Amino acid sequence: MGLFDFFKKKETLNTEEKETLDKGLEKTKEGLFSKLSRAVVGKSKVDEEVLDELEEILISSDVGVDTTLKIIRRIEERVARDKFVTTAELDGLLREEIAELLAQNKSDDVSNAFKANVKPYVIMVVGVNGVGKTTTIGKLASQFHKAGNKVILGAGDTFRAAAVDQLKLWGQRVGVTVIDHGMNSDPASVAYDTVKQAVEQDADVVIIDTAGRLHNKVNLMNELSKIKRVMQKFLPDAPHEILLVLDGSTGQNAFIQAQEFTKTTDVTALAITKLDGTAKGGVVIGISDQFKIPVKYIGVGEKIEDLQVFNKKEFVDSLFKRK
Repeated sequence: MGLFDFFKKKETLNTEEKETLDKGLEKTKEGLFSKLSRAVVGKSKVDEEVLDELEEILISSDVGVDTTLKIIRRIEERVARDKFVTTAELDGLLREEIAELLAQNKSDDVSNAFKANVKPYVIMVVGVNGVGKTTTIGKLASQFHKAGNKVILGAGDTFRAAAVDQLKLWGQRVGVTVIDHGMNSDPASVAYDTVKQAVEQDADVVIIDTAGRLHNKVNLMNELSKIKRVMQKFLPDAPHEILLVLDGSTGQNAFIQAQEFTKTTDVTALAITKLDGTAKGGVVIGISDQFKIPVKYIGVGEKIEDLQVFNKKEFVDSLFKRK
């Protein structure tokens, strides 16, 4: 399997992947359905009171205010048009509207997010400390490597010794090369040397780690811009992708981080991690809707294969699958 076979859009997940997704979204589902059940108890039709309850449920599930209001407006229109909608139909109605919302943005359109016949394919990974950035890089490297691709990692988060060491451990575990210059070295220099070696060694994929925080936000964003410029001296169209990693368990903080990074960096794809440990899985819906940037990967467990290519249909099916 080559690089672009790996990147092809997955129309369906296999049985094991579906089970992992179902398990990873358990806490979100439990929270959503228990609240929905309480909202409709004793009621036969979807009325204004039920819609008010639904609005509160979606916001508390970290779908986000703007996206929640959009969903509520759509359901109100359906109720007005159909005149009588029973509470038993609410699950199906909500499912349809969320699926439609996700269908209107670029999420899951993996095939359009990659440039064909680019080698090496350079991914620069950004995000604040603690979101699972380095772990995501390690899992991606493992999946690319298993697919038969030559992978080189760049330890560009040189402001934390732990980040450099962690990436080197991932390299040893996966069996891929890691370029590092040690702590406090110039991140741009690390990125340049990584890309240079990737070209010389005919590598398929380059993944560059970056700092999550400097002493102020302006410096961080300037550093990311510098890394891009320096890589482009050797490979003019690098990076081919800027992947922003967000921690799904932080809910609205993930929105804030996405806002900050998308203002100052040309983010082209999102990875939302740690969904298995939270009831805030609704954040995937809100972020996907608000930023119109593809959610490319979701983390639904600790194992390497638990970093999944995001499939919006499978996500919605799992979210509304009752036990």
